[in-house]
Amino acid sequence: MDNPLDPDSGALWERSLGIPTADGTHALGAALGRVLEAGDLLVLTGELGAGKTTFTQGLAEGLGVRAGVISPTFVLVRIHPNLADGPRPGGPDLVHVDAYRLESAAEIDDIDLENTMDTSVTVVEWGRGRVEHLAESRLDVELHRPVGGSLAGGTAAAGQPGAAPTDSADDAVLDFDTDEDDEPRTIVFRGFGPRWATVPDVLAPALDGAPALHEAPALPEENN
Repeated sequence: MDNPLDPDSGALWERSLGIPTADGTHALGAALGRVLEAGDLLVLTGELGAGKTTFTQGLAEGLGVRAGVISPTFVLVRIHPNLADGPRPGGPDLVHVDAYRLESAAEIDDIDLENTMDTSVTVVEWGRGRVEHLAESRLDVELHRPVGGSLAGGTAAAGQPGAAPTDSADDAVLDFDTDEDDEPRTIVFRGFGPRWATVPDVLAPALDGAPALHEAPALPEENN
């Protein structure tokens, strides 16, 4: 049986893109948001400051939903409704979830995401190993910065999937995705299920609005 904690388990394809600036991360999110559909599930993974919030803000812009995307930590779920006067009137809402403090798929079920899945695009931060049962297809998005916690697949650092949340004084700091640093990042996309059977055109090596976007070299393997 596939292991949901293994990001490569069952993936139909993988693409790594190097993003030189925070604006590029936002632009990539906006480009992807313009082609997302109701029922789409995105699972975001990345260490502190990797760009999860910046990327999701771009998604919101591309989807044409109400602005104001911030980390949903302590609230767990924020819903951003589609704007009738936005670029995609009648399009899906955005449901933004932070699963950092949720320890199992059963706890995900308790927040009733099934009620909004069919009419919304659902983005779950820290969702790997917790939300795969919600949809037949999903887009896994893994963000890396040059410095920070360990890469997925290695030993989990504090605040990483697989690391137990703590009650230390530093715990609150780990809950916020500080994206202010304008430094290069690598974003790895993996497609699962029939919805993502092929790589979407927006993940081509070059994007309008993000001319410096390029295909990144493979991430180094970590020693176990």
